[in-house]
Order: sequence, then C-alpha cells, then structure tokens
Amino acid sequence: MSKRPNILVIFNDDHGQWALPTYGNCELRTPTVDALARSGAVFENAFTPVPVCSPARACFMTGLLPTQHGVHDYLNSAEAFNGRDWLRGVTTLPELLQASGYYTGLSGKWHLGQDFKPQPGFDDWFALAGDYPIFHRDANRFCDNGRLHAPEGYLTQLIADRTVAFLRDRPKDQPFFHFTGFYATHSPWEDQPERLVSLYKNASFSDIPSAERVFEGEIKNIELPEADDAQKRRAKAQYYAAVTAIDEGLGRILDHLDATGTLDNTLIVFTSDHGLCLDHHGIWGKGNATSPQNMIEESIRVPMIFAGPQVPAGVRPTVFADHLDLFQTLTSVAEVTPDNRLYAGRALWSVMHDPGTTWRECQFGEYGTARMIRTETHKLITRLDHRRETLFDLRDGEGQNLIDSEHAIASELRARLRAHFSQFEDHPPDPEEFFGPPRFNPVEAWR
Repeated sequence: MSKRPNILVIFNDDHGQWALPTYGNCELRTPTVDALARSGAVFENAFTPVPVCSPARACFMTGLLPTQHGVHDYLNSAEAFNGRDWLRGVTTLPELLQASGYYTGLSGKWHLGQDFKPQPGFDDWFALAGDYPIFHRDANRFCDNGRLHAPEGYLTQLIADRTVAFLRDRPKDQPFFHFTGFYATHSPWEDQPERLVSLYKNASFSDIPSAERVFEGEIKNIELPEADDAQKRRAKAQYYAAVTAIDEGLGRILDHLDATGTLDNTLIVFTSDHGLCLDHHGIWGKGNATSPQNMIEESIRVPMIFAGPQVPAGVRPTVFADHLDLFQTLTSVAEVTPDNRLYAGRALWSVMHDPGTTWRECQFGEYGTARMIRTETHKLITRLDHRRETLFDLRDGEGQNLIDSEHAIASELRARLRAHFSQFEDHPPDPEEFFGPPRFNPVEAWR
C-alpha cells in the first residue's frame, strides 16, 4: 500500500478570511475549523490570485496564473461559457494525481465549464451541473458520474454526504484525493438551516467594520443590489449560518476519517476560491462587485489551513501564500512532477517548518485588466485599459489613493509588477472582454 498521504481539499466559495474565529472573528461558531487550526498550520497572509470564482479555481487546479491558463472571468451557464473546455491542453492537479495512482473525486462546485459531465482526472464526479443560480435548499441539478438528477436536501449536507460516500466506497489499496467544493457562503444569503441562523439573530457583526468608501469607481453590489438595514442584518446572519453549516459538514467528513482510522494519514487543506465584502467599505460581493474590478483586501484574502502528515501543529506562518503555492505543495506531497511550464508558486513545506525560510517579498494578483502587487506595506493596482492606477499604504488601511503623491514607491512597484507578469503572457486578457459590449448580464448570470 502506498505510503503517500491521502489529500482532502475543502474549497469554499466566497469565504472571506475574516469570517473565521481562527483569523480573529469573535462571533462565528466553527468548532471543527478551530480544532483543525490548533492541530496544524494557519497561513496568516493567504491570498487568491484572482478575486472571482472560475479563474481562481483554475489557478488552484493548474498552478498557473490567468494569463497562462486563459480563464479571466467567471463563467455563466450559457453554452458559450459552460459548454467550453477551458482547460484543454493543461494538465490539472487531479489528472497528475490520478496518473500517479491516487483515486480521485469531486463533490460540489467545479465552475470551470462542462460540469454536466465528468471531467478528466476524476474517478468520482458529483458536481453542480449548469442550472444557475444555485440555491441552498432547493433541488439543484447534479451530474453524478454522468447521470443528471436533482437530489433534495440542504446543499451543504448533500455535498458532505457525497464526500463521506466517496471515502467509504473508495478502493482501500490506493491513496485518495478529494476536492469538496462547498457553496454555502455564496449568495443568495438565505435558506440556511434556521437552527443555525438563530445563533446569530442578536449578533453585533462587529467583525464587519463600517469603513468609509475606499474604491474610486462604481460600486455595483451585484450580490445585494438594494437593501435596508434589516435586510442587511438578515443577509449577514445567513452568511454566518452558512459558515457554521460548512463547519458541521467538515466535522461529518473528519468524523468518518477518524472512525475508519484514516485521519492520521490524510492531509487536510481548508481554503476558499476568494474573499468577500459583506458590506465592508459599503461593498456586497467580491472583485466584480465594482467597476472597474477591485482587489480590496477583503476580496483577495482567503483562509488557508493545513493539518495532517508533515504539518507542524500550532504554527502560523506570515509569508505570502496563494493557490499557486497550494498547487505546488500538493504535487510535492504526492510526489508528482507538474508539466514543464513556468510556475509562479512554491511548495509551502519549508515555511511551515522554518520561519526563517527565504520567501518572496510580494504578493501578485490579477483580475481582467487589473494587476496587483502587494508588499507588507503597500499595494499598487495597475490597469491594462489605462484606467487610473491605485496605490495604498496598507498601514493606513485602504483609505486613500496615493498614486498622485508617492511617485517613487509607485514607480518601483510598477517595475516589479511588469517584470513579474512579463514571464507569464501566454493568454493575456483582452480589454474588450471587460469594457466593450457586455458578453452577459452580470446581475442575471450566475457569479
């Protein structure tokens, strides 16, 4: 039997880093994630490479930036988007693991096209299938290894149950890789179990600061276009309930691993595709909640927690980490070699064990025509469509655009940003895609 560890990835949707007690939230109840964090490594400065669903997921699955894999925006349910094989020609993480002897599975959200049929690299496939938007307790359609059907029940519970079924029925002579794509924290923020919503009916939501507007552009709030104070409170209570529902689903999965003696040899990763503003800065949504796209901290910061074999307990690395690093970390532990491409990420094992490891000094990101470089103290966002640049001193939050005053800092960061992305220009974004005639209605389409 292989000595390589099993790998379980919990990949949530729209789950901001701020929305967990292990990152400082004082009102949320997540005992399972809390225990996971105590037993493993919590990355304090974890980011998404792009603050919207599909390209962020493609970054994790391929280890490549959007300028390399070519997915620059979320994909709606129209045939022109969901019907296309977006990752053709790119070997994905599940394909690498499957070819090396891992038994592989997915339950929940895929969102990279053609979710109505099993995708390459997966032995077991239970994916939300093309009928968008998705709801949390209605009968959503799934592709179950090629069969389309709509099981009833709470979506989070269905996804957790299928993960447990995968663990129960898998071949026991192979290591496994499972991607559990929970959806609960995505809008619409309604229809979570009332027993969980009631936990937060009197919450202060003090971990959602009432900050002044920092974005120089149009705030679209496509997730919650218009709402009074009471509606906003209900939406926040539903979101908090969704986080607790995910925690319960994770607990069910870990209990099964524990009961079957598999937990000690399973590497667990808990993360999300990107962050979310839940009225932070007056914004409801992520990178596409504004025009032009934003790279606000709440949109780009994600949870990233490791537990299991080779992971030291109780460490909290402060280095920059993202999904590109996560890809490299998992290929490393699985002892597989990615394709002969230029990868921006690095395996995170060294920084878990040695805080003195030399690491990159900047975090990079992109979304459409926006490109970001972030240091410990400053963040610069440039735009390929020549819209106004943004420079923030992060020690002052993101309260003032300094682009017209801090010329030396902006010039230095701009040069480093260009040098970085000059290495990865396989599929640069087309500004017409983002600022020409709209290709779909962002309010009506699934985000």
